[in-house]
Amino acid sequence: MRVLQKCPCRTDASAPAKKRRPKQAGQRRTRVMAGAAAVASVAAWAAEWLGRDESLLLRRRWRSAGAVAVEALRAAWDAARAAAVAPALAAASWACLALSAMLLADAVFLAAASLMRRTRCVTGSLGGGEDEEDGRVGYPMVLVQIPMYNEREVYKLSIGAACGLSWPSDRIIVQVLDDSTDPTVKDLVELECKFWANKGKNVKYEVRSNRKGYKAGALKQGMLYDYVQQCEFVAVFDADFQPEPDFLLRTVPYLVHDPQIALVQARWEFVNPNEFLMTRIQKMTLDYHFKVEQEGGSSTFGFFGFNGTAGVWRIYSIKEAGGWEDRTTVEDMDLAVRAGLKGWKFIYVGNVKVKSELPSNLKAYRRQQHRWTCGASNLFRKMGAEIILTKEVSLWMKIYLLYSFFFVRKIVAHVVPFMLYCVVIPLSVLIPEVTVPVWGVVYVPTTITLLHVIRSPSSLHFIPFWILFENVMSFHRTKATFIGLLELGSVNEWVVTEKIGNPNSINHVPQILEKPPCRLWDRCTMSEILVAIFLFFCATYNLLYGTDFYFIYIYLQAIAFLIVGIGFCGTFS
Repeated sequence: MRVLQKCPCRTDASAPAKKRRPKQAGQRRTRVMAGAAAVASVAAWAAEWLGRDESLLLRRRWRSAGAVAVEALRAAWDAARAAAVAPALAAASWACLALSAMLLADAVFLAAASLMRRTRCVTGSLGGGEDEEDGRVGYPMVLVQIPMYNEREVYKLSIGAACGLSWPSDRIIVQVLDDSTDPTVKDLVELECKFWANKGKNVKYEVRSNRKGYKAGALKQGMLYDYVQQCEFVAVFDADFQPEPDFLLRTVPYLVHDPQIALVQARWEFVNPNEFLMTRIQKMTLDYHFKVEQEGGSSTFGFFGFNGTAGVWRIYSIKEAGGWEDRTTVEDMDLAVRAGLKGWKFIYVGNVKVKSELPSNLKAYRRQQHRWTCGASNLFRKMGAEIILTKEVSLWMKIYLLYSFFFVRKIVAHVVPFMLYCVVIPLSVLIPEVTVPVWGVVYVPTTITLLHVIRSPSSLHFIPFWILFENVMSFHRTKATFIGLLELGSVNEWVVTEKIGNPNSINHVPQILEKPPCRLWDRCTMSEILVAIFLFFCATYNLLYGTDFYFIYIYLQAIAFLIVGIGFCGTFS
């Protein structure tokens, strides 16, 4: 029987084969997974590539649509600009240029009239010499009125100056009209009046139960007291005004010698003109007003606007004109116009000066300008028809009042600087169809500026600052003008101008700009800042795309609006 044996070689070969099978299977799985990962990576890359391409296509489509929309808007703007915007701006441009020509003609007329007036003053034909000052004209009874409202800082200055006037104590009455609402201030004012009364001065301290009519109401009430009936003339001083002792001696004789004269107006002199750049600019503006406008009106038609203080009135002329009225915030101008329509004459004496204080607070100055501008335009609205219909003055006087005094100086002079130099010229750099002629941009304003400042030669180096600041203030005056003409909400807004009293008490040296000690947002004026942004945009556009050099002026004007808008001008309280 044959016994079969296992083949050792086969057995040795097959056994390792069985042991290697699991390892080979694992390698195959690894290769499969690696291949799958590679395929997935390729698929992901392909998907990402396809997605990017789709996004690019979408972006291109959106870009194309946006370009179409922009082109459509541009085409619409071009059509609107050519059809409406450019013609409107061109019309506004020519209107401003025509009004500028009116301003130039009026400035030349006033300059010539004031120079004629100065020549007559030098030759002495106006009187006011030594014969009048030595008392030969006699001493008529004079009332001195000092209206005040919470004037803690200056009440002593005005009362003391009025009581120090060189006039017989039995021929003068000093009447202090105190509308103060602060009981401490009222007590201080009353004590000051008693102090001078104990020195032998005839001082009357009068108060009211309300502030109806503000300053006009106080002056009107003051004229109703029995002791006033013996007075022939009345001198009016605001609380910060300090007349020299010889004030009455140099003004009353004009009224005594000429019964047709109703008002003698003195010139303002300032105690703080060099405090800030803002006060220096105010002095330049007021110097022109007194040296040119008041002198010119006095020498031509014997008429000008009463400045509300530092003047002497004939009491009878006040009564004939209807007394003080509180229908506007310029009660002084209101009375002057009504007296002028009755045929009374006024005289301005520039060699008699009364010390006063310029507003150093920017907010107070804005309110003062609003009151003066708004009141004048509102008075023009109220009295235009009366001026036309009156029969007591000549036709030339009517034309002078309506055209020169009111329309040119109280309306045009406030509106044109802002509209032309801050609106029309900046917009013209954005509208290529509109071109403002060189004579309207350079020659006319330069001539007007020189006529304004030539009477203040010591301030010629402040001309650039004066131009920029006055253009900023013309923005507020323009608003006030239309508020007065249309009788809008704040037409009768009355805020007493803040005063600081003795400027020597300020503990800082005079400087150009003053950093207010308060938070930025408390002192900002957003309307001025918005105008500054608009001007910056126009200037930058002109710099990049324009062919002229308007951007130099527009940038400077924008900076001026910005400085004033954030309150870095004057003081702040």
